This record gives sequence, C-alpha cells and structure tokens, in this order.
Amino acid sequence: MRELSIVAVIAISLFITVRYCWLVWKRKIKPSLAMWIFFTIAVGGSLLTYLLEGEYGLLDNILGSTDVVQVVSVSIVIAIYGDKSTKFTRFDKGCLIAVLVIVVFWMLTQNHIVANISIQTIMVIAYFPVVRRLWRSSENTESFAAWIGMLLAPAVSLFSSRGVLATIYSLRAIVSIVVLLMLMSRAEWRKKAKGRGQAADSAASAQNSSSVMNSPPVMYRETRHLS
Repeated sequence: MRELSIVAVIAISLFITVRYCWLVWKRKIKPSLAMWIFFTIAVGGSLLTYLLEGEYGLLDNILGSTDVVQVVSVSIVIAIYGDKSTKFTRFDKGCLIAVLVIVVFWMLTQNHIVANISIQTIMVIAYFPVVRRLWRSSENTESFAAWIGMLLAPAVSLFSSRGVLATIYSLRAIVSIVVLLMLMSRAEWRKKAKGRGQAADSAASAQNSSSVMNSPPVMYRETRHLS
C-alpha cells in the first residue's frame, strides 16, 4: 500500500505540474506569482526541517518531496509567462515580510519542530494573495482540475507519510485546498449571476426599445385662440 501511495502521488504531482504550467503558458489561468513564491520558500523549508528532525528520507514525506519540484517549476513559468495581474501587489509584499520573519525565526532558533509548524503557517499565508483575489473578483482565475488533483495528492500521501510532521503537512494542504475550491466555486457563481443580470438588463432594454418603435404616433391638433 505504501509503495502504491508513493507512485500515485508522484504521478498525480507530475500531471498537475505539467497541466498547470501549460495553462499558464496558454494564458488560460492567471495564478498569483506571490502565492507560488511563498510556496517555494515554505515547501523547501518544510521538507528540510522534516529531514533534520528525524531519520527520514525523501520518500517518507513524498508529498513534500514532489511539491518542491512542482512549486519551483510553476513559479518559474508564472514569472516568465504570467500576465501583469500575476505579479506582486502591495498586499503580497506584506505577506512576504511575514514569511521572511518566520524563516529568520527558524534560522535563529534551529528548533526544527517549532520551525516546521511555523512553516505550515507560511503555507497558509501563501494562499492569502489568491484568496484575496478570488474574494474580490467575479472571475475564477484558477483551474478546478489542477486544484482537485492537488487535493487528491495529499489525501493519497497519508498512506505513505511517516512522522507527525508529514501528516500535519498533508492535512494542512487538504484543508487549505478545500477552502480555495470553495472560493473558486463562489467566483464562478458570481460570474454566472453577473452574466444573468446583464442578459436580463439587455432583454429589458430591447423590450423597451421595441415598445417605443411599435407605439402609435401621437397626433397633435393645432388650437386657435379666439379673441
């Protein structure tokens, strides 16, 4: 079961990485560069602190290992091919400061367990830029297929994870992605509602125009005042 879980996570991660990079390259989605930069910092730190905490190997936290390749690849593709809306905003820079503070904390304390849990906080912060965008927008800028795959990977990885930290990593990913999928669904619903509203307005406008065109002409009668 463990070997099957490892193979499945690698296959899912590879598919998601290729698919997501292709969607960015084709400008079909507009992911947040800040989110993926934060992921790169956090995933690398999380895997490093996990390996330093105990006698674990890369396969013992297969999700973290494959995530490193995924987040680095996606970040590079977004930086090169992403449009202007994917670049860092002032809000993103504020999140980056929070991330760097946690990284400095780990470097100073060298407490791998506390640092790993703190890095999971970075992983949550990493979602803030795209959460903010989806909350304020009536357009879904992410791919449902890709994120459902990203949800499937940590769920499958639970069968091969070793150690509490690897389990926390997978559970944090599951909860975060579920919340993101809910926000994506909300954005899709708002887009459809907006479209229905515009269609209704257009139909009402066309009906009013038709009524004006079909109304009978008004006859004016000249009146003379008798003196």
